[in-house]
Formats: sequence, C-alpha cells, structure tokens
Amino acid sequence: MAAYQLLAARKYEIAALLTTVTEEFDRISMHGVRRELLEQQAVSLGIPLRSVMIPKDCNNENYEARMRESLGDLKAQGITKVAFGDLFLEDVKQYRDERLAQVGMTGLYPVWMRDTDELVRTFIGLGFRAIIACVDTEAIDASFAGREIDHALLADLPESADPCGEYGEYHSFVYAGPIFKQSIACRAGATVRRTPRFHYCDIVPT
Repeated sequence: MAAYQLLAARKYEIAALLTTVTEEFDRISMHGVRRELLEQQAVSLGIPLRSVMIPKDCNNENYEARMRESLGDLKAQGITKVAFGDLFLEDVKQYRDERLAQVGMTGLYPVWMRDTDELVRTFIGLGFRAIIACVDTEAIDASFAGREIDHALLADLPESADPCGEYGEYHSFVYAGPIFKQSIACRAGATVRRTPRFHYCDIVPT
C-alpha cells in the first residue's frame, strides 16, 4: 500500500525495492518468502530489486552495517529518501529516521497513521491479493499461516490483533494487485514451526 500510494501521488519515482535476504536460506528475512518469488514480484511491479544479504541469526550491529553500506550506495546514485510502510509505531519510525540520518537520507511514510482496519479493507477492495507467510503464535493462532488476506480472515482475527499485523502478528506476500503487470503464480504450501514462537507457510511457485 505504501508503494501504491507513492505511485498514485506521482510525486516521487520509486528507484528500487529494498529488502533483506538471509544468505543461508535464500529467503526474505523474517517473512521466509523464497527469493525466486521476491524477484518475480519486482519484475511484475517493474521496479529494480536491491537485496541486502544478511547471515542467519544476524545481530543488530551486523544488520546495521550492511544496511548502512547498501543505503550509502543508493545515496551515491542520487537517492535521498527511503519509503516505509510503517503505520503507527513511533519507536520504529524514530529508529529508521535516526539510521537514515547517519547516511544523509530521510524517510517517507506514505500510510503513516492510516486507520489499519480501513487500510486493509481498502487493500482488499483495490484487488490486492496476499498470502500470510509467517505468524507470531504469541499473537494469533498458527492456523493463520497460509491463509489469504480477505474479509473472512479479518472476521477470524482476534480483537487483540491489529488487522494489518502492525505489531508483528503476521507477515505476508503480495502476489497480485493494481500495480502489478501480472499476478505471480504461487500457492500456499507446507506449514512449519521453525522456532517455538514463529510458524511459517512455504509459499511455492506454480
């Protein structure tokens, strides 16, 4: 939705998509989505992808060093702003802004303070399609892994959960929508609990 808002406003050009990929697994860090699907997503959006490779169990110092290096490279190309999809967590926003300032960049927050129930319903109404890839079982039940983000899912989420997963209740993979040239052929595969807390769905290409 952050990318959708930026593209609709036509004020900025999105020069690249930036994400971290865990080297040992070749998957998006935390989300567990295969790199192959990430690359297909970037192609369908028509935006170049920049992956920041980090090791398994990456500590914060190493993470920040690799991000700083990648952001520095982007700054050298004339890119001065980085956009995030954060919604209302002030401490996260402050952390991002402080780290960006270290490399002479500033943050953009296109969906900041949007009502999260309204936002996710707008997401669905616009025709975006997404599968839940990772669930924090301390917040919602493991059975949500692999489900589509739709009105049925919203009805089933406990009242304690943010409908957009802003507290980390879930992470998802968006595979279709109005800013995609074509939908990404994929489906929910096997689910597995990789740690005592996090339950994953292996989203597989079809």
